[in-house]
Amino acid sequence: MADVAAPPAIPDAMQGVIAAPAPMPGTASVAAPAEPAEPEFISETLYIQNLNEKIKIPVLKASLRGLFKAYGEVLDVVAHSNLRMRGQAFVSFESADVAKKALKEVKGFPLYSKPMQISFARTRSDAVVKKLDAARFEEHKAHRIEQKKSTRYTNPIKRKYRARKMAAELDGPGAVPVSKRPNVQMPDEYLPPNKILFLQNLPDSVSKDQLMALFSQYPNLYEVRLIPTKKDIAFVEYMDEGSATVAKDALHNYKLDGENKIKITFARK
Repeated sequence: MADVAAPPAIPDAMQGVIAAPAPMPGTASVAAPAEPAEPEFISETLYIQNLNEKIKIPVLKASLRGLFKAYGEVLDVVAHSNLRMRGQAFVSFESADVAKKALKEVKGFPLYSKPMQISFARTRSDAVVKKLDAARFEEHKAHRIEQKKSTRYTNPIKRKYRARKMAAELDGPGAVPVSKRPNVQMPDEYLPPNKILFLQNLPDSVSKDQLMALFSQYPNLYEVRLIPTKKDIAFVEYMDEGSATVAKDALHNYKLDGENKIKITFARK
């Protein structure tokens, strides 16, 4: 965890205060009513957004737990791969003060190359209630399940899916769909991660030894395969997906010959 500069000290209430001029004789001085400051909302659970969606959920949860345990006991880390929760997670502590310190120091930290957006969750997590208010855990759980049911049919993604499903049922199995999505091949940039990288835009003079030297800077390199009939492309395979991802992020757009940028994507399976 990088050292974080301490916030500037708050000066004494009377320091640096300039006295207001005395009111002129015969005039009334009316002080404007001070607006009450809204109390800061804090909770034991942090809500994290802008997480790297390419990272597998077990790896992501382990990374978040390892990152936040420096601030105190992590009661739970919740993350899901479904469409609604993708790129988000919840991290729960046993104290709101611990969560506040963690938010302040970790906010914006680039986890897997994406700066995290962190705020306080608006409701307590199951783990927090179980730890701090065990007597009300069943009541809390029942309320959460009921709330989930009540919002299930207001979710716009699910509502759209249900509408399409109902329309298909009304038209019957033999009906021709009004519109059909064309069979468009997914662009290379959006292919899911795997352990094999696909290299394009290589200089014609590139050799296997050059690519081995370049990609062996990153651990777990397994093999480099050139294509004899097409010299501007190659495949680089690592022992695991994580190592391939690190190498891809580091060397994409690298100028091997000082001029042309190598394009690196995950290979199609």
